[in-house]
Amino acid sequence: MAGNPHDVRIRAVRWHALPVKTRVPLKFGRDTLTEVVCARVCLTVSRADGTRAQGWGETPLSVQWVWPSALSYAVRLTALQDFCDLLAEAYAQFPARGHAMEIGHDFLEAVLPALLKSFNETLPPGVRLPKLAALVCASAFDLALHDAYGVANEVPTYETYRKPWMNHDLAAYVQPAADAPAVSFADRYPADYFRAPAVTALLAWHLVGGLDYLTVAEAGVNLVADAYPSSLDEWIRRDGLKALKVKLRGDDAAWDFERLRLVTEIGLAGGVQLFTADFNCTVTDPAYVNGVLDRVKHELPELWSRLSYVEQPFPYELEEHRIAVHSVSARCPLFLDESAHDWRIVRLGRELGWTGVALKTCKTQTGALLSLCWARAHGMQLMVQDLTNPMLAQVTHVLLGLHAPTIAGIETNGMQFYPAASAPEAQVHPGLYRRHGGQLDAATVAGPGFGYRLDEISRDLPPPRVSFPA
Repeated sequence: MAGNPHDVRIRAVRWHALPVKTRVPLKFGRDTLTEVVCARVCLTVSRADGTRAQGWGETPLSVQWVWPSALSYAVRLTALQDFCDLLAEAYAQFPARGHAMEIGHDFLEAVLPALLKSFNETLPPGVRLPKLAALVCASAFDLALHDAYGVANEVPTYETYRKPWMNHDLAAYVQPAADAPAVSFADRYPADYFRAPAVTALLAWHLVGGLDYLTVAEAGVNLVADAYPSSLDEWIRRDGLKALKVKLRGDDAAWDFERLRLVTEIGLAGGVQLFTADFNCTVTDPAYVNGVLDRVKHELPELWSRLSYVEQPFPYELEEHRIAVHSVSARCPLFLDESAHDWRIVRLGRELGWTGVALKTCKTQTGALLSLCWARAHGMQLMVQDLTNPMLAQVTHVLLGLHAPTIAGIETNGMQFYPAASAPEAQVHPGLYRRHGGQLDAATVAGPGFGYRLDEISRDLPPPRVSFPA
């Protein structure tokens, strides 16, 4: 539909680097996170009638998660930030006009792959920015675009994922699986796959990291001297937790089983009702996961009956590691996470036996919504997973969880690892940054765009790293 008065075009882009340190370490597979830089993007758009609006997006540049490597943290972080600089210029120069989904999709398809390729050609031998890292960098810009679209049109962005706002139905972006002739995306829009009605409170999944203390006694003299819990049993009591995600090693079956046993014992004593196991992409043989699951089924029936799903045990790049996982998903629902770059990878995962997908705003709002729609249309289950989101990143993360029909709530752990980082935002949205009764409360999120209520948040930003036009 030509001439849609709601259409926008990008006019200016800048981004700010916000460093954050963790209060306790977070273990990712064989790597450990103790600090992170959050990319906060401001993007200006205009409508044809001259209306201009700013949108904001934010994503943690979680080096250890997006780029597991023997390369130093400094080398990887520098590359991520340099790529964000290039993205700022590329988004500012992108001439497309339309809905945020349309502009975002066109950029991800037409610009991002070539930009990543050319950027990698400038790096030293052995240093190559992965596709997942590029998506995470792009996500802050994409989120800002979606926010700006809603602000420009004075409407909550999630209300625009339908006609008359969007110019094209989902058939312009995704195609059904070859074995699903009954699935059609013609005259279907993202809003058709959202939770109806949307909710304002969500079950909160707590992350039990591989280095986390499980009890106060275990922590001993290592208790962190601040106002927050230092052990799992304390977190359960303080926040009324009902759901736990357990990080495992994936290369030590005895340790993994014992960790699950201990967490289950502590969790059940505190009233926890649901569990999930995350093998951290370190497994290459389904027999490893099957062995752990079979032990759980026979030796820990109280956990087996409460095990909601298994999160990605296998390597990141699904196209390179086409492992048939039907034997695992026959035992327990099996969810893609790190591999699920876009709906095409979700399609491949379904062919290989995966039954669900963990959505993340850090892979772009555009991509998360398309994966949501494709997965739901094909009968796959959904979750919304965290990237230890603080500050504004938590708002968009929770909004996705409010609208996506997940199997049970969302994962949320920024308040475990750097709660003080979100203090200004928590003054306006207290229910997003502390869990009560095992839930998050998003009732304060309101207004156009993503409803950040930025004018009420007292945060001083550092100067932008880059700004276009200069």
